[in-house]
Amino acid sequence: MSVDDLNRGPSSSEEVPTKIKFPCLYPIKVIGHAVDTFRPQVLKVIERHTGKLDPDLIELRPSKHSNYLSITITIAATGELQLRSIFGDLKEIESVKLVL
Repeated sequence: MSVDDLNRGPSSSEEVPTKIKFPCLYPIKVIGHAVDTFRPQVLKVIERHTGKLDPDLIELRPSKHSNYLSITITIAATGELQLRSIFGDLKEIESVKLVL
């Protein structure tokens, strides 16, 4: 499920069944400018919704010229509302360019 799926919501008045069974491990990938504040801001936002993150479930990958940084964080997702909240808060970070 992508952020677009979460933002789109049901297309009719009927509730669409979720494609994900919660709770589950769910990877969130955040790409942004490789500034000093990017990583701590992303982690702070996600921890606000999940609690303390396991460092083994955080993967960092700089771009070829180190202008951008990709952070993939696998969380224990509890539901769609939690994921919507995380995605929304991450988009508010100025240095974030893409959330998947």
